[in-house]
Amino acid sequence: MTTKTKSHLFYQTRLRRPTLAQASGIYMWDVEGKRYLDGSSGAMVCNIGHSNPYVLEAMRRQMDKSTFGYRLHFETEAAEQLATKAASLAPAGLDKVFFVSGGSEAVESAIKLARQFVVATGQGQRWKVISRYPSYHGSTLGALALTGYTPMTAPFDPMMRQMPKIPAPRAYLDGLDPSKIETGHHYADMLETRILEEGAETVLAFIVEPVGGASTGALVPPNGYMARIREICTRHNVLLIHDEVMTGGGRTGRFFAGEHWDVKPDILIISKGFAAGYAPLGAMIADEAIVEPVLSAGGFIHGYTYAGNPLACAAGLAVIEEIEAQGMVKNTQRIGRLLKSELEGLMTRYPFIGDVRGMGLLLAFELVSDKATMKPLPKEINAFHRLVDIAHDNGLIIYSRRTRGGLEGDHFLVCPPMITTADNVGEIIDLLTRSLDIFAKEASLPVRSNAA
Repeated sequence: MTTKTKSHLFYQTRLRRPTLAQASGIYMWDVEGKRYLDGSSGAMVCNIGHSNPYVLEAMRRQMDKSTFGYRLHFETEAAEQLATKAASLAPAGLDKVFFVSGGSEAVESAIKLARQFVVATGQGQRWKVISRYPSYHGSTLGALALTGYTPMTAPFDPMMRQMPKIPAPRAYLDGLDPSKIETGHHYADMLETRILEEGAETVLAFIVEPVGGASTGALVPPNGYMARIREICTRHNVLLIHDEVMTGGGRTGRFFAGEHWDVKPDILIISKGFAAGYAPLGAMIADEAIVEPVLSAGGFIHGYTYAGNPLACAAGLAVIEEIEAQGMVKNTQRIGRLLKSELEGLMTRYPFIGDVRGMGLLLAFELVSDKATMKPLPKEINAFHRLVDIAHDNGLIIYSRRTRGGLEGDHFLVCPPMITTADNVGEIIDLLTRSLDIFAKEASLPVRSNAA
């Protein structure tokens, strides 16, 4: 790699990466000509792959019409059409759409709509939003107050009001069987306990990722969990918010992950795969029964300059049309099963892979010191950074987080675009195997070289 010139950009660390030259399908190339397989779809964003010609053409057509129309001055066809499409895909009854530019904005919008709804309906004592630990719901202060990931939240604790948390249903760490309904009820009932502890009359909402994202590494809830959560929220008049920022758009094998359990939230949020990286876009989709009282009470006191941007909406609509035209959700189901099976196969060669989990093409594996106790690797190894760097050097992009609230543990998300083929899966596994071999040697971890 050529020596990098001084950059005036800064982001999270001093880490420098190669300069991107182009991207197409599931591959990306740097300016040196090196190819990378995008095994995490960016940050689980590029669901339909890079440089899709149908989407690019739709954006060009919109650019010929207009690139901006402020929502207080004009309605736009692109925004109206995408709202209609999004409402048609959401659970029945969720038919009011509010556009934003990203996931954090969508979360902020949801909790502010929920709060304004209870104020408008004479329940102003409700303000607490319960979430889970670990969890990630965004980086703005409101969304961060819902997030359970200590390194991200601790510096800002004096600046925000932390919201109550319950444990995420990590049955694999607690030695419980996730296939049993009793396990799902065990974790779900923690919500009811917390609601009663807080005072049910003060609790506004519960926010949950139907399938966990980065903070829990594609955590699939135990049987019975999602339905029980819905029952508890209904019983205590607590609004249920599904955070589908990462899971929405088909990534889990349904357009919305909540469909796997036939559970309807009161408010649903989506971003990332909604426009699949072609433009900044997200949305909150809510029940009309929540929106109308707010509008009648004087309006939704909230908004963003780029909400409903016509260019972003044109991209979002084209993305959904491509997902449907190309049968990408079905492909995600089929290829997801294959990729998960192949990842599970790596557990034989690498005894330090303690768990493989996920749905569709939202998949993860976790590294441990001891499978029996699920004791994590020593945090000083910094596996969650090191394996990502090794894989990147080998031309494979994966995504990582600390498993246990950001403090220790290491899991890695393998979430390629929904256009991934069986041959691509083979390439992913080959590159991942090469990377794990190097990491294991560096960390003095066992490898069963005679494993298939």
